[in-house]
Amino acid sequence: MLIVQKYGGTSVGDLERIKNVAKRVAQTKDAGNDVVVVVSAMSGETNKLIDYAHYFSKSPSKKEMDLLLSSGERVTSALLSIALNEMGYPAVAMTGREAGILTDSSHTMARIANIDTKPISNALSEGKIIVVAGFQGISSDGRVTTLGRGGSDLSAVAIAGALKADVCEIYTDVDGVYTTDPRIEPNASKMDRISYDEMLELASLGAKVLQNRSVELAKKLNLNLVVRSSFNENEGTLITKEENMEEVLVSGVALDKNQARVDLRGVVDRPGIASEIFKALSNEHVNVDMIVQTISKDGETSLDFTVAQSELGSVKKIMGAFSENIREIEYNDEIVKVSIVGVGMKNHSGIAATAFETLANENINIQMISTSEIKISMIIDKKYGELAVRSLHSAYNL
Repeated sequence: MLIVQKYGGTSVGDLERIKNVAKRVAQTKDAGNDVVVVVSAMSGETNKLIDYAHYFSKSPSKKEMDLLLSSGERVTSALLSIALNEMGYPAVAMTGREAGILTDSSHTMARIANIDTKPISNALSEGKIIVVAGFQGISSDGRVTTLGRGGSDLSAVAIAGALKADVCEIYTDVDGVYTTDPRIEPNASKMDRISYDEMLELASLGAKVLQNRSVELAKKLNLNLVVRSSFNENEGTLITKEENMEEVLVSGVALDKNQARVDLRGVVDRPGIASEIFKALSNEHVNVDMIVQTISKDGETSLDFTVAQSELGSVKKIMGAFSENIREIEYNDEIVKVSIVGVGMKNHSGIAATAFETLANENINIQMISTSEIKISMIIDKKYGELAVRSLHSAYNL
């Protein structure tokens, strides 16, 4: 078998943990498998590098930030390769460039365009273990690029897909995917299996187990993912295509605390105003989530939308250009988004009613609602976030 394993920052958080990862990789090799390992930076390293950059500049060049931040993963890959070689297992460390990962030129948020598998395939044919620095690639103009937060997951999935690996294992500090955050709800249980669509929703709604872009790519490639802990031998959670899962009404509850609401009041109601506002946000790469517009009255309308808290500063600057078209703007970062997810929702009624009734019983007011076939998301006050998660988890008997 060809197995791609990815180890996150906590799994390689210090030298002793890197040594333990080396032992796990060696066991996989001893079982007769070819192994490609993708690693993150040691926990805390990326934030430290960001702090270093901000010591000199509040707005450092994205090109220079990519070069800086990619160094964390390179350190880990080199150390793990050294450890494996010392144990008698021939290994070679590769940067994103050396592993043939070609990306576009969107610095700090690059997308993988292609992977030249020759360097990795050649090393595998020599019986070596390949250790790839995750989170990074190279653009067509020869510049180092990074793939955004959680980008090592994406590196692993892309490499596994390009190599047609049998499985991609994502090692982290949790046993798998849980019905909700166990730190919020102690009764949360680990799921043995979850569909791509459900995992994609949970990942995009605040679950931190996997980067949503990596799940999206795994679905496109029909690649089996397994999430498991690097600290024990417990079976993890298999993320795979949807098969006979519709009897499960709700699979999980997610809480996203990185939310901010923008309330535009007295917006001049003329054709094209909404297009102008959201195009301006899009041009600055601001990702808008929920959108609610009220019925026009007296030539004015109200427009509410949500963005990530981290993008609120950019939104305020952008909205300044529309001061003549908007009477009042209010920003609120004391909110959270709580969501329920399940493929069975699309064929069963009453799921939404249960959610609304559950929050009403706890005197929690819902500010905004967004739905899809397998998801219901609600914006509520931040102070009620964890209570809402526990209540919904209980309501659906998770």
